[in-house]
Amino acid sequence: MIDRLAPHALAFAIDVARLVVWLVLLVAVFVPLERLFALHPAKVWRRQVGVDLAWYFINSLVPAAIIAIPLAILARALRGADPGGLYSAVAAWPLWVKIPVVLVVSDIGAYWGHRASHAFPLLWRFHVIHHSAEQLDWLVNTRAHPFDMVFTRLAGLAPVYLLGLAQTTGHRLDPTVALVTVLGTIWTFFIHANIRLRLGPLEWLVSTPAFHHWHHTNDEHRDRNFAAMFPLIDRLFGTAWLPKYWPPVYGADAQVSPTLAGQLLNPVMPQIERPGSAQSSPEIAAGANVEGQGSHSESQAPDIHGKPVQGRADAMRT
Repeated sequence: MIDRLAPHALAFAIDVARLVVWLVLLVAVFVPLERLFALHPAKVWRRQVGVDLAWYFINSLVPAAIIAIPLAILARALRGADPGGLYSAVAAWPLWVKIPVVLVVSDIGAYWGHRASHAFPLLWRFHVIHHSAEQLDWLVNTRAHPFDMVFTRLAGLAPVYLLGLAQTTGHRLDPTVALVTVLGTIWTFFIHANIRLRLGPLEWLVSTPAFHHWHHTNDEHRDRNFAAMFPLIDRLFGTAWLPKYWPPVYGADAQVSPTLAGQLLNPVMPQIERPGSAQSSPEIAAGANVEGQGSHSESQAPDIHGKPVQGRADAMRT
């Protein structure tokens, strides 16, 4: 019995050690950046930092193990398939072509998975854990229910495998997908960071903290900016919102437990209500164009210093 468990225990210990190294590197990068270019005054040891650290380890281990199961099923279903020679042609692509295509395809898939998490009450009950943060920093990226993580990642990975952009080994990620996953993970830490950074027109080419912070707003401009890496996807589907000022408030209407156990159990408890959210919004549910729209789109909105800034006039729009 012990002989059988020993290899698994060793592999688990190695995974944890690897995550500790990554955590040290992330701290070394983002803590100084958030001290030097802070958008909002914040402490390193803020409230719920212990919970978010726990989520860091849980969501670095559990979702990957769960995702292996549907990937194995997909591998069996696609074994020997080569529709119209598509898979053979794609397999011959050089890595420098395949990587950007996988990035775009996976981000489009994840966009619709993410948007569904806001549009459907059942999925929102899991996703609201991530939106419960009332202050954003790099570590908030890890605060998410494992089911939410698995759903969104599968939404991004499924089209990649179905288009033949990755090999279905059934027990491990394709190297290209693994590389894209690492790049995407690092980038999501960046866009959650408490960093006062604006890149002008480049913000419509690649997501930034300003772009994603608006996704976490808890005012009439919420339920925007679902793409993790490419804002053009939101522009294409009419969900982009990127004014010159920053969100005035973060969080969600739902009451979410501040404890790790409570956040794990919240989705299976009595339904979490979110008045005025996307789950009851006909614009989001029907896929209507919501870019740049809001109940006070012509009104004055405060910038990060509290000065009035014209809402729609200063917003970047198509």
